[in-house]
Amino acid sequence: MAKLRLLFDNFTLALLAVIAIAPVLPCEGRGAVFFEWLTALAIGLLFFMHGAKLSREAILAGAGHWRLHLLVFFCTFVMFPLLGLALRPVLAPLVGAELYLGMLYLCALPATVQSAIAFTSLARGNVPAAICSAAASSLIGIFLTPVLVLLLMGIEGDTGSTLDSIGRIVLQLLVPFVAGQVARRWIGAWVTRNRNWLKTVDQSSILLVVYTAFSGAVVEGLWQTVPLVNLLGLALACCLLLALVLWLTSLLGRLLGFSLEDRITLLFAGSKKSLATGVPMAQVLFATSAVGMIILPLMLFHQIQLMVCAVLAQRYARRDEAPEASPSPR
Repeated sequence: MAKLRLLFDNFTLALLAVIAIAPVLPCEGRGAVFFEWLTALAIGLLFFMHGAKLSREAILAGAGHWRLHLLVFFCTFVMFPLLGLALRPVLAPLVGAELYLGMLYLCALPATVQSAIAFTSLARGNVPAAICSAAASSLIGIFLTPVLVLLLMGIEGDTGSTLDSIGRIVLQLLVPFVAGQVARRWIGAWVTRNRNWLKTVDQSSILLVVYTAFSGAVVEGLWQTVPLVNLLGLALACCLLLALVLWLTSLLGRLLGFSLEDRITLLFAGSKKSLATGVPMAQVLFATSAVGMIILPLMLFHQIQLMVCAVLAQRYARRDEAPEASPSPR
């Protein structure tokens, strides 16, 4: 039961509940307009809290490990997109054209922050470097992901302009984040004391975006066009993509001579994709009716990566304490 609880936590169950409710009680008409405004406010609050929670001291502590950071960025923003394109002959027939676009969007996203750091800490990896890499990946992704979306998917969202899309993302995501960093001087201690309670605010924002996105998909009738075989194929595709990325990140870490602690950081920071960033960003980049299909691969991949990385982190945590033969390269 404990292992089952680890794989399916309260947030995962809440996500499944929201997906189940959306087809029965979708938001339409004026309700949809209200939820779109509410979602925009929730996204701003989400990134404001991210900025308020992130310690600049912790980021600076790992900032000097530039070779590891570059490799994490390479895995996140180069290797993932290349794999998405290279696997097209396999993935497109397996999941269908619409869900394959969602797979490409998944490949363009930045890495996670919270879970990458949590798993690195559990596995006794280089936590300061994980904090720096994951935080920088999220910030870089605000600018880089829209460009990658254009290059990979050949579309430019609702705005018709990549620069306009970046501007909207900066206004809705980066500005609240920076405001949170500035406000941390006054509210940082309060945020730290109430971290567990504020986690509910983060998760509620994501649930709201998911409900709005899936409601739009239901209203447009998109779910009627997705066969069950494609959904099963999507699960297989996500497992295949994650397995390849985990193997490649592990291989690159060994070939480049990183220490075990740094390889652990690379494994967890370079193989994960951010649901917390990806869902709100999709709301900005794509039409409301298309968001549900776009984020479905991300939601499934997110759960699979959590389950697999939980097992890997526990395995690393049980390893014997052995001194490294040489210091990690800088």
